[in-house]
Amino acid sequence: MTVNNGELLFVKSVRDGIPNRDPLQDGDARRLFPEEDGRISLSDVSIKRDIRDYVIDAQPDGGVEKKNYIFVQEKKNEKGVLLGRGSLAELIAKDVGKEKEAKNDMKSVLIDHCFDVRTFGIVYSVKPKFNLTGPVQFGWAHSLHPVDSQYVQGTVVIPSTDIKDSEKEEGKEEGKTQGTIWASYIVPFAVFAMPGVINAKNAEQSRMTVEDQELILKALWLGTLHRQARGRGQQQPLFLMHIEYSDPFFRIGYLEDLISLNPGRESWEDVSRRPSSVKEISLDVRPLLDKIGSYKDRIARCRVWVNPILTVNGDVSLYTQPLW
Repeated sequence: MTVNNGELLFVKSVRDGIPNRDPLQDGDARRLFPEEDGRISLSDVSIKRDIRDYVIDAQPDGGVEKKNYIFVQEKKNEKGVLLGRGSLAELIAKDVGKEKEAKNDMKSVLIDHCFDVRTFGIVYSVKPKFNLTGPVQFGWAHSLHPVDSQYVQGTVVIPSTDIKDSEKEEGKEEGKTQGTIWASYIVPFAVFAMPGVINAKNAEQSRMTVEDQELILKALWLGTLHRQARGRGQQQPLFLMHIEYSDPFFRIGYLEDLISLNPGRESWEDVSRRPSSVKEISLDVRPLLDKIGSYKDRIARCRVWVNPILTVNGDVSLYTQPLW
């Protein structure tokens, strides 16, 4: 089976954190829209990191068949040195027993054995240089409502350095026992929608398989649950749609514009009415379903995964799939 042209729409929520911070804004949420618009955003790089990290842990050392290594990752050698692109590629080639082949054709070795190379593409800047456009491309994820981030502070009670008995006697421990002050921006609650596309022609060139496509969907959902950290908040995948087209030159496009969140903008702008959990919202997908129905002659398959905690306005039962 070959990979069809397709589109993705992924909706997730976050609570008490920021999944993707802006280092140029002191770690606050990323804002691609004007301040008065209020929406915040997550980069496609952040979403891909969720997927890669899930595959790394779910299929260590490339999996049973050694075809799902992750090329783009932070990896150190036995001396603690962070490896560059060339060293990472050589390490994978060595592990799969293709060191000789890699000297003449590293591109094929990485395509055959690296999941993220086949799906997201690669820019290999080590001679001989090459690049490959990935068939799976994600857009930025934007919140479906205005968001106010909050600046919070706290203290860590553990002293910054060890305190010797002699220092206690001399009174030199003052300041070391006060702990460290930390500060951070958080978002109390937000819901994001992210679009994506799968290009069948690029999939042929990268040799992406249907199995790779299914792993993308699974890793997108489970990777959101898997990659948790205090600063990133508590995240939940809520809704995932995958549309495959029978027409290789057609796609609906901008699926995220065909969904909306209830309650609307006025509630998010009013502090006293602002939703703070998934149980207080619903996702309206009826315009999206109408659009899918109008193009059913060009659609080969449509699948939907829904978190049971989310209320969906619109009958998706025809497309609903069991969760992983």
